[in-house]
Amino acid sequence: MIIELIGYFGSLLVVVSMLMTSVVRLRIINSIGSLIFTCYALIIKSYPTALMNFSLVVINVYNLYRLLKVQKDYSVVPLSADEAFYQYFLNRFEKNIRRFFPNFDKNAAYSKMYMICCKTDAAGILIGNDGEEGEINVAVDYATPAYRDCSAGKHLYRYLEERGLTKLTVADCSFWHHSYLRHMGFKRDGKTWRRG
Repeated sequence: MIIELIGYFGSLLVVVSMLMTSVVRLRIINSIGSLIFTCYALIIKSYPTALMNFSLVVINVYNLYRLLKVQKDYSVVPLSADEAFYQYFLNRFEKNIRRFFPNFDKNAAYSKMYMICCKTDAAGILIGNDGEEGEINVAVDYATPAYRDCSAGKHLYRYLEERGLTKLTVADCSFWHHSYLRHMGFKRDGKTWRRG
């Protein structure tokens, strides 16, 4: 009975990994599930299943290495609201953006808009308004699923700091965005998150 539970647990982790929006989390959880299932397959002497799952672990570890160690070639492009690609991006990712920023109004006027690109891919967007000197009140700080390893955000924040924008505040975001904010050095001040 315990052996079967190990197999079920490994299978569950593999299935749960497919629900992750972050590619890094997907690969980590999938690796753990595949490793557990490899052990289960060896215990029940199902060697083809063990080989397949161990191969998945190797593939995941290799891709994790590439995701985390290979330098990504990011650039930041200031935007304006009347640009077609800005509107396309917001329409394309609106549902996912609202998961993290449920009250975001894509039709409101904003003074600061930046697209983060990785080579020719749109990796994310930051939208907000001027606050005090050197501050942006962030309405959206969103990365597309393939770029949720914080590297796009780190590049963007360096870009902003080089231009004197050293303070960021986020007043309206969902629980799902809090771990990212903590990882990026934001501190909670009541309902507002502050960086710098």
